[in-house]
Amino acid sequence: MEYDLLGWPPDGPKLRLDHERFSYAGKFVMTNTGKAVARDATDKGDTDESDGNGPVADPPIVAAIAFNEDRTDATTLWLRYVTVAGDRRGEGIGPELVAFTRDRALERGYERLRIAVNNPFAYEALYRAGFGYTGATTGIAELILEYPRPEDWTNQREAYQRGLEEFHERDLSVEEESFLESRADSDPPTLERTE
Repeated sequence: MEYDLLGWPPDGPKLRLDHERFSYAGKFVMTNTGKAVARDATDKGDTDESDGNGPVADPPIVAAIAFNEDRTDATTLWLRYVTVAGDRRGEGIGPELVAFTRDRALERGYERLRIAVNNPFAYEALYRAGFGYTGATTGIAELILEYPRPEDWTNQREAYQRGLEEFHERDLSVEEESFLESRADSDPPTLERTE
């Protein structure tokens, strides 16, 4: 897998993703967010994805992330949208891309990264990238995670489980319920590098 940071906010590139393959595809055409992508180096096939200047060169994009600076804290970067092609979910590409973006942001001088998630799969993926639940939610009931993990959570397992419990109160799919059951009483996951 190849990871590439395409630009920083507020001058990020347009990224046209196939709405049938990627959730939130329409959010990536905004130019005020930075973008990073994962490309499958083993797939040299044609793609109809575009960066706004024509078709994207091979290899094709299999995941993307959009991010912007916090409006009130220039040292904090918000990850706004993370999407992985539907046929590539579950391969660990999302957490790897988040970790790649996190590392570039830290190199650039950001001290903290945050993201709001609305499902247990995204929650787990962000934990795999080193983020931790803050105990806070957005106005639309998304759980806020941050990197580095909040220091005031001395028991990271307890914090991780507390976040998972938040999802039990929701209307979940069978897959989400089964996933939550499988994570009951477990430790937070760690990133397993596929490099």
